[in-house]
Amino acid sequence: MPIIAAVQLNGSSDIERNLRTTETLVREAAACGATFVATPEATTYLGPHAEKIKLAEAIDGPTHQRLAQLAAELRITLLVGSVAERNDGTNAFNTSLLFGPDGRPLATYRKMHLFDVDLSESGGVCFRESDTTARGTEVVVAEAPIGKVGLSICFDLRFPEVYRALCDQGAEILAVPSAFTMMTGKDHWHTLLRARAIENQAWVVAPAQWGPHDDKGLRLSYGHSMIVDPWGTVVAECGDGEGFCLATYDASRTQRVRTQIPMNANRML
Repeated sequence: MPIIAAVQLNGSSDIERNLRTTETLVREAAACGATFVATPEATTYLGPHAEKIKLAEAIDGPTHQRLAQLAAELRITLLVGSVAERNDGTNAFNTSLLFGPDGRPLATYRKMHLFDVDLSESGGVCFRESDTTARGTEVVVAEAPIGKVGLSICFDLRFPEVYRALCDQGAEILAVPSAFTMMTGKDHWHTLLRARAIENQAWVVAPAQWGPHDDKGLRLSYGHSMIVDPWGTVVAECGDGEGFCLATYDASRTQRVRTQIPMNANRML
């Protein structure tokens, strides 16, 4: 059975450092047998958002091609959780890139639900992702060697209708690359991921950012990258720091759970 890896990063505004760390961890995960490796939201850059717009690249830009070549070299399916995709010069898309084992793009997904929150009264951040990020409009399910992968990014996790739509299109694995804040993560991360797995009876792969970042104190990420099975059991989880977690992917587990509790057959709405 194939092995899945969820990579945990401590991203920064230093793109080269982010890429070197990502490459190292992806290589290590592949050496452990992983054939599907997922990295977090903001894999290539996590820093001041005004600078992000200047650094944004096209889908086939040099940074993204470097990651495609990594997938091809290792013969793995690589989900780059998100990058800044060039748009119109005033903003960028927050985009997932899925590469096949030959390095060719299998799918792209542009984040639909943007992180516009005000947690300042509780000691958290006040942040408007929509000031610098354009919204995506399409739900994306990709055919990958491991199966059908439903793509999402971070704040999408709070909108269960996204995952219902992905599974209605055949998704068996739900990818949730993220950079959850410490404040929201400690209370909501595990609960939301397990809920999405349970209600959709699907595997959830959630690579995450961890720790402080150099974006003027706006970010302290929770980490706890994890993999959840269709029963809602956390089968792999990272602790603090950069690294990765591994889980064996049993596709038959999905069908067994869906047979035991036939939610689609009983669904009324």
